[in-house]
Amino acid sequence: MNGEARSGAGGARQAQQLSPGSLAALSNVDFTDSDADEIFSVATAAVGCLAPCQVAASYRSENGRFVRFPPSQAARPEIERHILESGADGQVDLQNGRWGWAFPLSHRSTVNGCLVVSAASAPSENEFRLLTMLSQQAGTALAHAAMHDRETGTAAKLRQANADQEVANRELAITVSRLQRQTNVQEILSAAVAAGRGEQGIVNALYDLTGHSVGLEDKFGNLRCWAGPGQPRPYSKQAADKRELLLHELATKNTPARIGGRVLTIVQPRTEILGVLALSDPDNTATEDSLLALSYGGTMMALELSHQRSLVEIELNLRRDLVDDLLAGADQEGAYARATALGHDLRRPHYVVVAQNAGCAQSALATAAGRAATALHRNHLQGRHAGLVVLLTDGRPDPWALHHGISEILGATTSVIGIGSRCEVPEEFPQSFVEARRALNIRLHSANPEGAAAFDELGFYRLIDAAQGGGAVEVFVHEWLGTLLDYDDRRNAELVLTLGTYLECGGNYDESAAVLHIHRSTLRYRLTRIAELTGHDLHKVDTRFNLHAATRAWRFLNPGR
Repeated sequence: MNGEARSGAGGARQAQQLSPGSLAALSNVDFTDSDADEIFSVATAAVGCLAPCQVAASYRSENGRFVRFPPSQAARPEIERHILESGADGQVDLQNGRWGWAFPLSHRSTVNGCLVVSAASAPSENEFRLLTMLSQQAGTALAHAAMHDRETGTAAKLRQANADQEVANRELAITVSRLQRQTNVQEILSAAVAAGRGEQGIVNALYDLTGHSVGLEDKFGNLRCWAGPGQPRPYSKQAADKRELLLHELATKNTPARIGGRVLTIVQPRTEILGVLALSDPDNTATEDSLLALSYGGTMMALELSHQRSLVEIELNLRRDLVDDLLAGADQEGAYARATALGHDLRRPHYVVVAQNAGCAQSALATAAGRAATALHRNHLQGRHAGLVVLLTDGRPDPWALHHGISEILGATTSVIGIGSRCEVPEEFPQSFVEARRALNIRLHSANPEGAAAFDELGFYRLIDAAQGGGAVEVFVHEWLGTLLDYDDRRNAELVLTLGTYLECGGNYDESAAVLHIHRSTLRYRLTRIAELTGHDLHKVDTRFNLHAATRAWRFLNPGR
């Protein structure tokens, strides 16, 4: 067999030399619609039918390399080394001196694989030609199978791509729909804020968006506003310790949280908690869109409440500045203009009210004083001056009614109020402030410091207050009570207190004894001893008047006695 025959050239001429039986055997080999596994299996079986040979090894070309195919066949290192070094075409040296030949499985100059055939001796020329033609058919079949695989893979990829695109389109549609709903929520809530409807407008918008009743609570659990049916009456309020735990839990989550039959979100613009938005949902029907609306509503409510607080603080500062300037002596026309800008009519008669309370913070006292004045229907400007809470009230408030209102708000605390004289024009505020402080000071030095005092009702005490600075009061007290004061100090007695109480009670024995918590005979003994020590006749009008004035002055100079 020459090289031309070995290479399989001249296929037509070779076919003419083949016997009809050989051609029939070759024609029975069918690679139609076969995949790579079946092609190699058919080719391997056909080798034994076309020649007294067998397949020693078979390989498939993958990415420029020959790999065993099928992979389950045993490794043949000597064959693989030969193919690697000499190529997949030509004689192969096999073990035990057997004949071997590598037939390339090619199509249009592309080698798609290789069959290594072995036999005890070389086959005939016709048999060799049959094996060559078989390898060519197998190579063509492999090329067609590869092309089919590529087409099938491409079609599968197209189908997968289409399926992926459909999924992406559905996801995009869902995302667009969700964004549209989010935008709608934002637009509705923003419109409520922009319309100036305040916190009630936001709560109403949330009710419209969710279909669930919504309430706004302050940080303490008090209801500020409500929208929707079923408002609880009275509104349930948590205990302070439980409320603190709830606020801490909501602040930690920072997202709407279901607690009982409600969904809650915290209203917190920065670090300070201003309130809680509560969506009623006893049946657990709130949708994702409802929770989104509640969450965004919390953000808008935080901005609204923060804005309200800023406005209040600005107005409060402006009012404080105006009060400070009025008490220091402000320009009249400028004062009128500034008060008008704050919505206050300063052209009406006003009174200066000062308040002090050692038992609470000044801010709490200021809040209580403002609320009490409002409850008495007194328009006012409020500020703080010289360590005191100051109100400039439109009209004279009832001192004791104002004190009672403050005490109700603050509880069991000691508040003292002083009211100055009437101011017709702003220039009179500084003097009225001085008088209000004097009234408060006199009240502080009285036997019962807690309460209220109006400067125009002080009477005798105004004289004491005016004379105190020059020392005249102390001289007057010592002149009339010096002997009794010395006696009380030496004996730890209470003759001055007894005398003062007796005179305050108008000389009534029973009433005086009851106030002093002593027996009537004890009172009579003390009064007799007072007359003996001082030499004063308590029946004389002038003497009684001076002693009464002296005991009142003593109490003024010694508060709490």
